[in-house]
Amino acid sequence: MLITNACVINEGKQFDADVLIVGERIERIAPQISCPAGHAVYDAKGRTLIPGMIDDQVHFREPGLTHKGNLATESAAAVAGGITSVFDMPNNNPTITTRERLAEKYAMAAGRMHSNYAFYFGAANDNAEEVARLQPDEACAVKVFMGASTGNMLVDDPTTLSAIFSRSKLMVVTHCEDTPMILVNEAAARARWGEDVPFEQHPLIRSEAACYASTELAVRLAKEHGARLHVLHLTTARELAFFAAGPVKDKQITVEACVHHLYFDERGYATRGADIKCNPAVKRAEDRVALVAAVKAGIIDVVATDHAPHTREEKDRSYFKAPSGLPLVQHALPMLLTLAARGELSLFDVVERTSHNVARLFGVQERGFIREGAYADLALIDPDQSFRVTRDSVRYHCGWSPLEGDTLTGQVEATWVNGEKVYDGGVLQPAPKGQRLRFASRF
Repeated sequence: MLITNACVINEGKQFDADVLIVGERIERIAPQISCPAGHAVYDAKGRTLIPGMIDDQVHFREPGLTHKGNLATESAAAVAGGITSVFDMPNNNPTITTRERLAEKYAMAAGRMHSNYAFYFGAANDNAEEVARLQPDEACAVKVFMGASTGNMLVDDPTTLSAIFSRSKLMVVTHCEDTPMILVNEAAARARWGEDVPFEQHPLIRSEAACYASTELAVRLAKEHGARLHVLHLTTARELAFFAAGPVKDKQITVEACVHHLYFDERGYATRGADIKCNPAVKRAEDRVALVAAVKAGIIDVVATDHAPHTREEKDRSYFKAPSGLPLVQHALPMLLTLAARGELSLFDVVERTSHNVARLFGVQERGFIREGAYADLALIDPDQSFRVTRDSVRYHCGWSPLEGDTLTGQVEATWVNGEKVYDGGVLQPAPKGQRLRFASRF
């Protein structure tokens, strides 16, 4: 396929170009390309071509929780949102805490996923030896839940934590919240409100202090053991003190923010309630502003979704019974484009944090950039097109979005995965084209 008249944003540059795709890869990028015989032409005039988003944190719920979502349905929603590759988390049922289960999960995904994919290996209090044996080509990284969250995979044994940080051949990624502190806050909330705790209390229960204490521990362990550490879903301005601006290739310790923490703040609980209940919590307006500024400054290296669907029935329960997590992959890129339309971020910031830096950080082979010879994983966007999120447009298996009723500015028009146009103008190609991701040396 020949994509013509595109405004390309890639590696800090913006330029008009044609892009020729031959097979799975980008063959040529030039101001004007004559269409080879047998190639279709896609006129991208007036729209912007960017590398497809690489989402380093999703929960597609398979195996074991497929009433919420599965590898096929959620990856279909992802490509409709311009996400071409995803890294899926290990808190499944059963949890992905053995190499055998990891291999079984890859077998489940083969031929079914619309996006490219890689899977995390889950740490547990009793599998440090398995973590040490894990080879870099088996998983994208090792996930350590240093705070209890969905899936009951808390790792809180000090000896185990030290063993994981000192012996893992793979990068360690962490969910950082201090569980004992959260339990104290939960008990206080129950004492005051019983089971009907207002959702506005969520950022006070899963507090700034709990996040800070756990992040401090993760950073200290990484420094003590020389481990590569990637801290997921930062939520507070205070935690930014642990991180610095600069190229990811120069960093031992990196950090991710998620789209919902950049878009929502605590004022949203009054109207959205459980729909924006997630772990760690959406926090104060000043935290949101600080996080967005840190993305722009290069302190926050990666922006992801933490897509975590639950059924509408599950979310409609009271505070302690409503699970944490929200579905986001279909609308994550438009949420970021909306921030760009407001002037809070630039399109260069969005591309750098959602594509380039993820590829660099994890060593994703030949993806994340619009380069000759690279895989053609691309998203065509209209940054100026506004649309309203409605329930009937939602593609998630769970059938709802926390953004219903919101108007976003920046629409995904088309998506290519491995050279195949998999989504165009609201129409999804039914045949999955995703491949298992491969990793080179990091950076």
